Amino acid sequence: MASRSEILAFADTYLDVGAFADSCPNGLQVVGAAEVESIACGVSSSLELFRRAAAGGAQLVLVHHGLFWERDPSVIDKAMRDRLKVLFDADLNLVAYHLPLDAHPEIGNNALLARALGVREQTSFAGLGRGGMLQNACPVDDFVARVEGIVGRTPLLLGGGPPRIERVAVCTGSAASLLRTAAEAGYDCFVTGEPSEPAMMLAREAGIHLVAAGHYATETFGVRALADRLAAQFNLTSEFIDLPNPV
Repeated sequence: MASRSEILAFADTYLDVGAFADSCPNGLQVVGAAEVESIACGVSSSLELFRRAAAGGAQLVLVHHGLFWERDPSVIDKAMRDRLKVLFDADLNLVAYHLPLDAHPEIGNNALLARALGVREQTSFAGLGRGGMLQNACPVDDFVARVEGIVGRTPLLLGGGPPRIERVAVCTGSAASLLRTAAEAGYDCFVTGEPSEPAMMLAREAGIHLVAAGHYATETFGVRALADRLAAQFNLTSEFIDLPNPV
């Protein structure tokens, strides 16, 4: 067992939360139990996630996408009320890390996915992502199959890059706007979660492959790794609650 304040202090420092200007609050979003034995983690806040975390006896829910965003209305509607009620009734802490969890060089979504894809000697890409040379260059079809094996879903391949992929940039989630940046930096392939309508033609014209492997599917890595890190640091139990999303 560990105190909520100790866990949050460690996570905030480990992820260097203060270095990021984000569109949501990072760290504690809803206060619950002061002492924590078990962490439940998931990609995005939802009523189902909170119910399953409560049923599993967790005291802290760790997510990548929290409840509160600058673009959202400030009124607590029925959907938000229902979510909050589950958290309150179960005395659950809700903790969210967004951009800090994308960008972390060890347990970030981008670093972990790039590492799994065989990107070596990673460097920062566009501030949040990671990029580098593949350990073993391969034909584009083989690379797409590699992505599918890692994220567990069939990616969408767009564009017209070279037949063999050597340099790869990764920025998970909704980062199709960085396609031009990847092309200008000389990458053969850009891996993200969601595509955008203009991306197909831009990728063709820029001579780069775009692999869109799903927003949810590309962002399961960081939150699981952080939960495991906190569990090891504070002798807690942790569980990943998988709620697959086709987007």
